[in-house]
Amino acid sequence: MNNRRTFLAGLGAASCLPYGLRRASAQTPREGRWLIKNGVVLTMDSGLGDFERADVLVEGGKIVAVRPDISAEATIIDASNRIVLPGFTDTHHHFYQSAMRNILGNGLLEDYFRDIVAKATPLFRATDAYDGVLSGALRSLTSGVTHVTDLSQVSNSPEHSDAMISAFRDSGIRAVYAYARGYTAATKFPDDVERIKKQHFASGDQLVSLAFTAAIDKGQWLLARRMGLRIYAHVVGLVPTVGPADVIKLGDEGLMGPDNVYIHFTGARPEYMKRVKDTGGSLSLAVPIEMTMRHGAPPIQQALDFGIVPSLSSDVETTMTSDMFSIMRAAFTLQRTQVNERALKGEKDLPPLLLARDIVRMATIEGARCNAAESRTGSLTPGKDADIVLLRTDMANVMPLNNAYGAIVTGMDTSNIDKVMVAGRVLVDGGRLVGVDMAALQRRITASRDYIVGQAGWKKNVVDGVVTGASAK
Repeated sequence: MNNRRTFLAGLGAASCLPYGLRRASAQTPREGRWLIKNGVVLTMDSGLGDFERADVLVEGGKIVAVRPDISAEATIIDASNRIVLPGFTDTHHHFYQSAMRNILGNGLLEDYFRDIVAKATPLFRATDAYDGVLSGALRSLTSGVTHVTDLSQVSNSPEHSDAMISAFRDSGIRAVYAYARGYTAATKFPDDVERIKKQHFASGDQLVSLAFTAAIDKGQWLLARRMGLRIYAHVVGLVPTVGPADVIKLGDEGLMGPDNVYIHFTGARPEYMKRVKDTGGSLSLAVPIEMTMRHGAPPIQQALDFGIVPSLSSDVETTMTSDMFSIMRAAFTLQRTQVNERALKGEKDLPPLLLARDIVRMATIEGARCNAAESRTGSLTPGKDADIVLLRTDMANVMPLNNAYGAIVTGMDTSNIDKVMVAGRVLVDGGRLVGVDMAALQRRITASRDYIVGQAGWKKNVVDGVVTGASAK
């Protein structure tokens, strides 16, 4: 195993976890007093509202105050020409696949199942799982995502699971690790989840928490509930045994509840969506992926019709970018396209068009609610953890600033990221990761890619893409 110390400069004490490293930083998550001054502040807290100019005081990893003209002894962060808002939440991603970024740029869902699920995933070593999760988590931070949900799906051994948990902790991001069985025949699902909970999640006051990635399966849902774990499940109408009708069968047994998170939920009848609403479930939509990989039309308007405000997610980097600006813009334009088409056809009493403000809420506080973490993050509410993003407004793509929400959803991209803070710890400064050796990270993730591609028997061609089963057709 290669030394991982070169990833992060100034390594501290070694972790007790496999492949452990500690990010270099002058501040630990619970230290430091910051005063973010003179920004446009979007709080996502209806009681506080938004401010054209205000300050945010952070102490001990928590938000202490949000108002104009705060005076305090603290390290000043100048937020002039900045929008200050809660970090984005990505409620569904498969982080271990980072070495496979864009490998299926033209792929459909059937290609993904054949090449990534069936072919590549069993080839992953624990080191590949670590490298993929670390790379993916750091990439999330650089795009303003401070809170993620990882549906791991590569727990081919206990070492794989331990490696992924370690990678999230080493990255500094807030993460829900939703355990899922691996794809090797030796995996004894779900035996390992109990060990994982006992070994790694004895305390609930951690940045990384545990959940359960489940099939549409009564036994798995009951096990998750016995262990007190939130249940994340893929629901795709065109895929046998994992469609909305299969969920409803479990609902008929009284098993649908507020601890269920349904991902995609494409192909649902209206009465199925109503059942989700009535049982208090949450919805995670990966709009760009659903549109490009043939999952079925993203049910964004159907959800809104029943009073369900979905969260937003990225799904797989094998086919599509995972930055939240792209995801927000896709959701915004899709819903408006659907409603606008109905208007052009003469339909009356239409649902309202989504506003940019609505979309930013989906990417922040609604994501936190989906992860049952709204008491800790998702808004700039005093008392919550300081998960904060500063976005630059002095760049050519948005200046002069005329509409903060509109700029975020329709004008900005990852180049507007200035600072990213998780639990009071600055992890991105000036748009760059703090203390990360990017050249070393690139060498590690590239070596992982080369190993997996070689073991799969695929040919490398960076111009047209790795020749997998999909690209060979």
